[in-house]
Amino acid sequence: MISSIEDLPHPPSDEAAGDDKPSGEAHPLHRRLKSFVRRAGRTTEGQARAYEQFGPAFLLPYRAEPLDLPSAFGRQAPTILEIGFGMGEATAHIAALMPEKNFLCCEVHEPGVGALLKRIGEQNLQNIRICAHDAVDVLDHMLRPATLSGVHVFFPDPWHKKRHNKRRLIQGPFVRKLAEHLAPGGYLHCATDWEPYAQQMLEVLSQEPLLRNTAANGYAPKPAYRPLTKFENRGLKLGHGVWDVVFERA
Repeated sequence: MISSIEDLPHPPSDEAAGDDKPSGEAHPLHRRLKSFVRRAGRTTEGQARAYEQFGPAFLLPYRAEPLDLPSAFGRQAPTILEIGFGMGEATAHIAALMPEKNFLCCEVHEPGVGALLKRIGEQNLQNIRICAHDAVDVLDHMLRPATLSGVHVFFPDPWHKKRHNKRRLIQGPFVRKLAEHLAPGGYLHCATDWEPYAQQMLEVLSQEPLLRNTAANGYAPKPAYRPLTKFENRGLKLGHGVWDVVFERA
């Protein structure tokens, strides 16, 4: 999954040649929080067909106005926000496992959106809506405070190099934004396979006064609803650990 914070313009260098940076970025005063970095990718024919067939029913256009969640989903139900769902494998699994809950999913990667739409059609999932837009804007303009029962942020971009750590998504200002949108008792679940990022997640969430840790010893056991994806299985076979951090709105 490709969530991150892009805040400042970065001069080109050999080391950062693979970075996805906007060209001609404005003055640093215009820097802003974003929940993603765009990656190149090709939409397959099947994903394109899914856009045409299922997009009208399951894609929510971004509008800078409060979203009526019961109208968007056609029912009143607890709503989980997922940020950066990649190709939608875990999202579809969890939505099928929890038909009593609504899932509002933000992803800007077009092939990923198409892949999830395809899964929606194949599995006849009715409790997912997709907003192909920056989750920060969705939180700021479409979602009212204290309306979410949960937030999922699974395997955001770890930005391994120390000088790039500031681009990581899970940082204080963004966590405060998420916490303010959780209803009392709602939860924030983050997962990563990069231990330094897991340590940062635990530290940042622990410093947010609106949240409390659900685990007595720091990291939480993997909740049963989160599946082992192909990405995660590949990492485990390489000897990588996986860390889950689950906090609740106090």
